[in-house]
Amino acid sequence: MDQTTPNGQIPDFDPGSEHVNAYQAFVTLGRFLEEDGWYPQQVNDTYVYRMNFQGKNGDLRCYAQIRIEAEQLICYALTPIKVPEEARIAAAEFLTRANYGMYIGNFEMDFNDGEVRYKSSVDFQDVPLEPYLIRNTIYPAVQLLDRYLPGLLKVVFGGKAPIEAVQEIES
Repeated sequence: MDQTTPNGQIPDFDPGSEHVNAYQAFVTLGRFLEEDGWYPQQVNDTYVYRMNFQGKNGDLRCYAQIRIEAEQLICYALTPIKVPEEARIAAAEFLTRANYGMYIGNFEMDFNDGEVRYKSSVDFQDVPLEPYLIRNTIYPAVQLLDRYLPGLLKVVFGGKAPIEAVQEIES
């Protein structure tokens, strides 16, 4: 079995390791991203790929990470802006209201620097990470962030009430 990633790199792992499923998942993830047109770039010597997504409402940075020991895939889609300190309480309310009722994933905001991201994940412990699981983890992250991004921007830069912004998106 070919153990190279689309970037031509060979993950540093022992085939006899207890984490061989997770290492293989990283290879599968890289192949899926390449074949699906994401143009992934491995982040240094980590088990993380960096990509971009052109949404209807903005350009998003994305990361797909394999947590080796836990056998988990975590996908993050990040907004193109950081929330200014004075708008973080309103943004937190918007994100909390948006999170309520989400089935796959959730919004997160770093109160220290204002970074906002959407996270979705899947646990593939003891089973191979299949392409459909990767697709069903990555696409909700980028699609939901892209859907809610205009409302977040209206709250942060336009003074719109968080409840009104969420209602506008969800109605």
